[in-house]
Amino acid sequence: MIGKNTIKWINSLEMKKNRKREGLFVAEGPKVVGDLMSHFGLHSVFATREWQGGECLGENVRYHLVDDNELRRLSFLQHPQQVMAVFEMNKEEKVEVAEDRLTLMLDGVQDPGNLGTIIRIADWFGIDSIICSPDTADAYNPKVVQATMGSLGRVSVTYAPLVPLLSSLPEEIPVYGTLLDGKDIYQSELTRGGVIIMGNEGNGISEEVRQKVTRKLLIPRFRQGESAESLNVAVATAITCSEFCRR
Repeated sequence: MIGKNTIKWINSLEMKKNRKREGLFVAEGPKVVGDLMSHFGLHSVFATREWQGGECLGENVRYHLVDDNELRRLSFLQHPQQVMAVFEMNKEEKVEVAEDRLTLMLDGVQDPGNLGTIIRIADWFGIDSIICSPDTADAYNPKVVQATMGSLGRVSVTYAPLVPLLSSLPEEIPVYGTLLDGKDIYQSELTRGGVIIMGNEGNGISEEVRQKVTRKLLIPRFRQGESAESLNVAVATAITCSEFCRR
C-alpha cells in the first residue's frame, strides 16, 4: 500500500524547485525507464507485476510493488504504463563548444513538449550537446522527460546565459541562426561543426542573441500565397539538423 506521504512526495517532484532541492526527477513507462537506467542513478521504483525490469535493479534501489490503481495515483500520465522510477540528476557538465562538432543552443524554448522533442531530435542526428538559456524549460520536467523517449540519457543538456558564452567563442566557430532575413538553408554552405541556435516559440531568437549570429539561415516556404505563418520550433530544428547531417 502506497501511503499519502509517498504520493505527496512524488507529486512534489513535478515542480522544478523541489526537483532541484532533492536532485531527483521522475520518468515513466518501460521504454523511458529502461533507457535511463544506464545513464542515471536509480533512487526508487514503483512497478506493477507486469514490469520486466526488476531483475536489473541494484541492492540500494527502493522497490515498491504496486497495483494499477496505485500507479494511477502516483503517475503524471493519463495512461500510466507498468512503472514509474525516480532517478538522481547527473551533475551538470561544463559548458563547451567545439569547432569539429555541432552544438544546439536553445534561446527561450519554453514548451516542455518542444524541448523533449528537440532532445530526441539531437539524439537521432548524433548531436551530443544542447546548451539552453536560463529561461528555457527544465530538462527534468516530467513532460520533457517523457517526450525525450529516453534520449535524455544520451544528450547533455546544460544551462547558461547565451550572450556571454557566444561572445567568448573563437571567431572560427560559425554561429548559425534561423531567421527570416537568412539565406535559404538548401543553398547555403554548411560546416561540419559549429553552433545552431533555435529561438522561442513565439518570438524567435532574442535580439541580444541574434547579434551573435554569424551565418543566418532560412527554411524557405514552398507554398505561395496564404500558408502557415511559421514552423513549430521542434520541426524547424529537425529540418535544420537533417540538412547539416545530410551534407
